[in-house]
Amino acid sequence: MSPLGVFVILYLVTSIIAGDFYKVPITVAFMVSSIYAVSIFRDIPLKERIETFSRGAGSSQMMLMIWIFLLAGAFANSAKIMGSIDATVNLTLHLLPSQMLLAGLFLAACFISISIGTSVGTIVALTPIAVGVAQQTGTDVALITAVVVGGSFFGDNLSFISDTTIVATSTQGCKLSDKFRVNSFIVIPAAVVILIIYYFMGANVHAAHQTNEVEWMKVIPYLIVLITAIFGMNVMAVLTLGIVLTGCIGILSNSFDVFGWMKAMGDGMIGMGELIIVTMLAGGMLEMIKQQGGIEFIIERMVKHIHNKRGAELCIGGLVGFVDICTANNTVAIITVGGIAKQIGDRYGVDNKKAASILDTCSCFVQGLIPYGAQLLIAAGLATINPVSIIPYLFYPFAIGIAALLSILLRYPRRYS
Repeated sequence: MSPLGVFVILYLVTSIIAGDFYKVPITVAFMVSSIYAVSIFRDIPLKERIETFSRGAGSSQMMLMIWIFLLAGAFANSAKIMGSIDATVNLTLHLLPSQMLLAGLFLAACFISISIGTSVGTIVALTPIAVGVAQQTGTDVALITAVVVGGSFFGDNLSFISDTTIVATSTQGCKLSDKFRVNSFIVIPAAVVILIIYYFMGANVHAAHQTNEVEWMKVIPYLIVLITAIFGMNVMAVLTLGIVLTGCIGILSNSFDVFGWMKAMGDGMIGMGELIIVTMLAGGMLEMIKQQGGIEFIIERMVKHIHNKRGAELCIGGLVGFVDICTANNTVAIITVGGIAKQIGDRYGVDNKKAASILDTCSCFVQGLIPYGAQLLIAAGLATINPVSIIPYLFYPFAIGIAALLSILLRYPRRYS
């Protein structure tokens, strides 16, 4: 297991020394640990070690994730350039009841994040608007920023085009639509509770903000992607349909021409480069660990005190949460422990849909609370506040962590437990 230890120590220690978890490229940390993994098993010829590493990096599972990442990047960026994000933000703000500022912003963040599949994108889109509203109404900026951050994790956890959803379902071998159903039972009740809390907290706050005219046509790609994905269409087909719709609507609305559409798709795919590199390096490194018995070793150590499904699910949730604390990236955390979680789940009969939900929910719970994570850093930067000041108001990440724990301890949803 030492290659995984090298990665965690290298990334964690160097980040702490630098005082910035985004100062050290995670790709470099994985590259160093991968080179270490190839170099230490000297009883095997170097050529065979490289072949083993390459087999893990280019496995069918890894390649499927990469194709999805590429399509997701092409769709997300072409939709952004076409103006879909602005249109979606305007639509949600247009629908906000004036007496439901906090609850309305939470709903807006939930809708936008589940539509575009990224918490960071939602935070970037909504935080400036939320801060302006806070200044107009005298509301605590940290509180209203936390409302947006919390809602952004709703979609990060549930969206069909979220990278955490894609990775969790790919590593556990289940459909996105099946994981969505199980995950909904766990987190939607938590979202409803938080919505009620925000309603009472913001009942006396009124917003006098103005929104731009809603360009309904530009919202269509997100709505179609959301609807077709919910009805179980293959994720690659969903994303391809979204790309085609984005291109057609963008050209018709003069947002870009054919060449502009192609550039937007290309830039989107390039933007997924780091995630693809991390996916391949992690796959190769974990294949080396697996070949040398490392996966079996950690499973044997972890399952000593596991006697049932409940213990296995707690182990899966705790493992992904710990790795997320070390890496400050929930997608990387799921990639890193997904294979181990699958083996633990299979050994104790954990439903793969429940396992995928636990992986995704627990990683989002931790990611939503660490002050050095991308989401809190970006939100704090846009709001010009300290990221630590946001944490006490992050009700939704706390709520989904509690909901995940209760789903394990109380064995629900029953059908998948």
